[in-house]
Amino acid sequence: MNTWVLLLIGLGYMALLFAIAWRGDSPRKPLRAIHANWIYALSLAVYCTSWTFYGAVGSAAGDGWSFAPIYLGPVLVFLLLPKLLNRIIQVASQQNVTSIADFLAARYGKSQAVAVAATGICLMAVIPYLALQLKAVD
Repeated sequence: MNTWVLLLIGLGYMALLFAIAWRGDSPRKPLRAIHANWIYALSLAVYCTSWTFYGAVGSAAGDGWSFAPIYLGPVLVFLLLPKLLNRIIQVASQQNVTSIADFLAARYGKSQAVAVAATGICLMAVIPYLALQLKAVD
């Protein structure tokens, strides 16, 4: 493909994302719930892209389309389970929690042991991603 074509496609994609974000933040006309869910799904896809870029590229190069669930799963959750997400957000704001460990501990009577266990599990789960990021920078 020509370099200019790729550049135009990339700029067009960024312009589309910017337009969606601009519309989502516009106070003039409130979004319907379905539109808000699409915006959340797209923002999560951008988050997943930045978080798993190097792993997904390596996986796509080696295994083809096996990387797709990394992106498809979170997007489907936002599109198909908005009531569940709204309930999680409601509980999190009522309990004044800011992390997964706080959320789980709040569900079990503000148990410090649950919070410590959740933090440990999250730390173990994130170490491979951190190593991948450091390897990519090196």
